[in-house]
Parts: sequence; structure tokens; C-alpha cells
Amino acid sequence: MAVGKVLTGNYAVAEAVRLSRAQVISAYPITPQTTIIERLARFVETGQLKAKFVRVESEHSAMAACIGASAAGARVFTATSSHGLLYMSEMVWWAGMGRYPMVMAVVTRAIAPPWSIWSEHNDALAHRDCGWIIYFAEDNQEALDYVIQAYRVTEDERVLQPVMVTLDAFILSHTYAPVFMPEQSDVDSYLPPPGSRKLPYRLDVDNPVTHGNLMYPDRLMEFRYQIQRAMNNAKQVIVEAGRKYGRISGRYYESLIETYKCSDANTAIISIGSSAGDAKDAVDFLRNEGYKIGFIKLRVIRPFPVEELREICSGMKVVGVVDRNVSYGLGGIIHGEVKTSLKGVKTTVQSFIAGLGGRDIRVEDFIQVGKTICEMADKGLEEQPPIWVNLKREVIP
Repeated sequence: MAVGKVLTGNYAVAEAVRLSRAQVISAYPITPQTTIIERLARFVETGQLKAKFVRVESEHSAMAACIGASAAGARVFTATSSHGLLYMSEMVWWAGMGRYPMVMAVVTRAIAPPWSIWSEHNDALAHRDCGWIIYFAEDNQEALDYVIQAYRVTEDERVLQPVMVTLDAFILSHTYAPVFMPEQSDVDSYLPPPGSRKLPYRLDVDNPVTHGNLMYPDRLMEFRYQIQRAMNNAKQVIVEAGRKYGRISGRYYESLIETYKCSDANTAIISIGSSAGDAKDAVDFLRNEGYKIGFIKLRVIRPFPVEELREICSGMKVVGVVDRNVSYGLGGIIHGEVKTSLKGVKTTVQSFIAGLGGRDIRVEDFIQVGKTICEMADKGLEEQPPIWVNLKREVIP
């Protein structure tokens, strides 16, 4: 039977790591991620988690320690945010390109200047091309569920790529909510025993190998192709992991995306992360007003759910992508990826920028987004330049 607790998003992540029986944890504190590692340190110190806690002097060293532990076959975890993720960026690439299975929680936070400790997605999305599978959690329950599923995905022999689970700063990380945890015995049946996975390149003192050495042009491209193939495989593995997780939790995750009231919709709002709940409330309001609108949440953005998105959007006139990020000089990052994915589909894709630096994306904001795209659909309007939501123009010099 599931155990219900009231937990912050950070504590939910730590509980998931404990339930997954991680063997090596290495991280460096940074707001707003710190309480994940503090809680895990307590679990290790009190014997609730039998793991090696590696204390390091920086995030770069933390990821280096995780890579070494993963290469030796251990089940590994780390966590970071914002500038900490940037500081370890070199090793994040090394982990992805080297195909080292592990799980990392990223509590999304804006990148300075000016300094901010509140949520923005540019930190995680700056690493979308590093060979990492990337989940975005809507709430504390998903943060726990995704971490457990992530271990099954990363250690699958068809994948063997690291996994990033993101949750929004303070909106989730420090906010308490009810979370239902599966029993330890159920998680043990769901995940393979820690350290049991087979690696074609495992570090072994009796059979020494070299990792990441110089490679000439006649071979390197094939190694990159293996990563692409693993990412393609991951789509099926993620769905399998979500379906099997439902058997132990009652919560089934059978797609890389989640749809809400899309079956008869001719428009839809698309977003990721914690704002999804407000978007659903906005859809409910607009439906009562007579608008044929739905909502699409991207649960996973690497690998990107191209096929699923094309199928859902094929009958829609306009979709509006609300990004808590911006690619300066272009627009929202997820908007660009949705637009690329829908090439050839007769659907207009409109970009909206909202919630930067932790600003609330209110239900009222999503209602306005919904009305805008419905008007575009009714009048047959083409895509406009990115629309900035709730922008305080009076403070712009």
C-alpha cells in the first residue's frame, strides 16, 4: 500500500532516491537545490540509505565523482541548479557523450545577471543537446515518480544514457504537497538490484579499459550515432517504464506527453513544468465560455515526442507554446522545437514568453493566451512574433 506524506518537491526527490537505493551520491549545495542533498545526507548518516556520500569542492567535481562511480557500475545520483549546472557543464557533456547511466535532479533557476534564485528553464534547456534524457515535473508527485522511473530508464541496456529530472524552483522545490510513495518492496521489484546492470565498458581492475581517449575521425561519428540510437530507443523504454510503474503505484505514465481535453479541440496550449495545472484551469474556464481548446503537457523534452505531437496536433488550427525560457534573438526554445516537429502539419505555432525569473504565470495569463490563439484560429491569422505575457512595459528603459 502506498504511503502518503506531505513533502516539498525537494524532499520528494530525496525520498525517491532513497527508495531507488542509490549507492553513490555526490553533490555541492546551491539554492534552491540544497535541501535535496541535505535530506539525502541525513538518510545516509542515519542508515536509512546505504550509500557512499562523496563530499566535493564544486559541482564540476560532483559530476566527475558521479561519472567515476557510474563507470564502475554503481547506481548514482546528484542534484544542482542554475550556475551550479553551468559550472559542471563540461562534465555534464562528458556524462552524456560517454553514456554513463545516472540520475540528476535539476531545480530550475534563472541565470544571472541580475541575480535571481527563482525559476526559469534556460539552465536545464541549455543542456538539451548533451545526450541526457530530460523530464519536466508538474508537481511534487511527478518529481518522486519520475526519479524512480528514471533509474529504470537510464539502466536499461537499450538506453544507458543519463537522465535529468527537473522541477521548478520554490513553486515545487520548497512548497509542501501530498505525495504518495510506493512501498520499498514494490520499488525493489520495479528496479533491478543496484549495481547489477551490465555495461560493455565497465571499469574493472581485473580487466582494465580506457574511457574517453582520443578518437580519430574514422570512428567518432559512429559513437555519436549510438547516442542517437539510444535516444530513439528511450522513447519506447520511457513508455514501458511509465506503464510498469503504474502497476506498483496506480499512476500510469504511458506517453511522453499528457493531453487534457484535446479530443475535440481545434486549438491547444502547450507548456512544460509546474505551470501545467494553471493551464488546465484556464482550459476549463475557456471551455465553459464555448472555446474548443485543449492543453498539451510535454513530460519529456529529450527525446522529443515528435511523433506523438504530430498525431495530436494534426487536426488543430493553432497551438500556443508558453515558454518559461527564451532563446534571445529567436523566441521560446520549446516553441522552436514544437514548430520544427510540426513541419508539414497545417497547424500555426505561436510563441509566448512568460514566467521568467519566477514571475507567476497565472490562470488569467493562460486564459489570455487561449483567447489569443482561438482568435487566430477563427480569423485564419498567421504566426506573430513572440508575445511576452504580463510584461511590465512601464519599467522598461
